[in-house]
Amino acid sequence: MPSDTKARIQAVARELFVEQGVQNTSLRQISERLGITKPALYYHFASRDDLVRSIVQPMVEDIERFVGDRGPGDPRALLDDYFELIWRHRDVLVMMIRELSTMSYLDLGTRMFDWRRQLIAMLLGPELTQEQHIRATVALGGMSDCAVEYAHLPLEVVKPTAVEAAAVVLGV
Repeated sequence: MPSDTKARIQAVARELFVEQGVQNTSLRQISERLGITKPALYYHFASRDDLVRSIVQPMVEDIERFVGDRGPGDPRALLDDYFELIWRHRDVLVMMIRELSTMSYLDLGTRMFDWRRQLIAMLLGPELTQEQHIRATVALGGMSDCAVEYAHLPLEVVKPTAVEAAAVVLGV
């Protein structure tokens, strides 16, 4: 479990990264907003890359656990749970979309496509037509887009519509 200072650094960094992008945020800006010295920040994080990785890693672990521990089941329940998962990490998704270079951390581009393939197989099975695969890509991508585009709205406003739309696209 991260120390209070470490968690505060991550929270402020996440906020600045979402506001102005990873590349446009300096460790100086983070330390100034926190009211700590840069050496104090370096005590917890060796570099900005180290800090970004620490912010992205919990999302990676949660998604890997989700696709690794879950088997095929009720598609609507899977869509519902998946939406809640991406909603919890919507700030990281916003960071990644705002600045695509963030996806290079932890090799996220490749991993995200692998996760999507695993989710599609859980939703619709391993043997898919091209049409089913395209529909599943639209459904899952659309849910991710909703978590980013409507991040400012309450979960209970966004989730029902996003999950229902994904279910309709998938025909489940």
